[in-house]
Amino acid sequence: MPANSPIGIFDSGLGGLSVLQAVRSLLPHAPLIYCADSRYAPYGERTDAFLSARTVAIGDWLRAQGAKALVVACNTATAHGIAALRAQAEWPVIGVEPGIKPAAQASRSGVIGVLATAATLRSQKFQRLLAEHTNEGRRFLCQPGHGLVECIEAGDIDSPEVMSLLQTYLAPMLDQGVDTLVLGCTHYPFLIPAIRKLTGDRLTLVDTGAAIARQLARQLAANGLTAAESTPLAAPGTLTLCTTAGASALQTMADRLLAQASEVHTVTIEGVSA
Repeated sequence: MPANSPIGIFDSGLGGLSVLQAVRSLLPHAPLIYCADSRYAPYGERTDAFLSARTVAIGDWLRAQGAKALVVACNTATAHGIAALRAQAEWPVIGVEPGIKPAAQASRSGVIGVLATAATLRSQKFQRLLAEHTNEGRRFLCQPGHGLVECIEAGDIDSPEVMSLLQTYLAPMLDQGVDTLVLGCTHYPFLIPAIRKLTGDRLTLVDTGAAIARQLARQLAANGLTAAESTPLAAPGTLTLCTTAGASALQTMADRLLAQASEVHTVTIEGVSA
């Protein structure tokens, strides 16, 4: 692929916009294609087989659109599908994973909370990551964030329902001495103001968006795919937004979060269905 080709980014829905923000901040001249697979969101309740097949299908679709690299901006899709995608890929594929290592380094109490989807928490990839950083002086309290992704997909990040869910999930962690919280889903950074409202400064919050962007930049450079800033296609603000369901939710969130957000296109991506 030419170096001025776009970077593909996808998530089950709107959450990957938090990663897109980090990529855009670090690589402001890179053209981007973002795909929200909102037709099948949330991924957290899907089967492992579905997640693997769907990740490959969307990766193939983005490659067909001319993407030179792919960011799987979804913890659940990374946990269950990135191995299959990389097995057939001849391009850089960057995944995301909960920030267990930086959380372990940041925690003073040694008690760390992890808020993620049920599918991420049950994955072998996550369990291996957790085992690498668990020792006698360190504990991880893992909590599925049931209902949170659905709220965020509906544009709700601070309603009484959201606050009640967060209180239910976080209060037991705080009672057990958690001082650091891993945001193990790319949707969850949008809840940081709500979490702060509930917990104040009691928690160090770990979000890996910036680290993902840095890894992408390294992979582009290693593969000779870094676009020159003078390339017309790499002009600041070049962004294509796509969704597999209704465009209104993604459009609303993009207009709120992104400068010069473009019109959202509804697309059909064939392959595995629920």
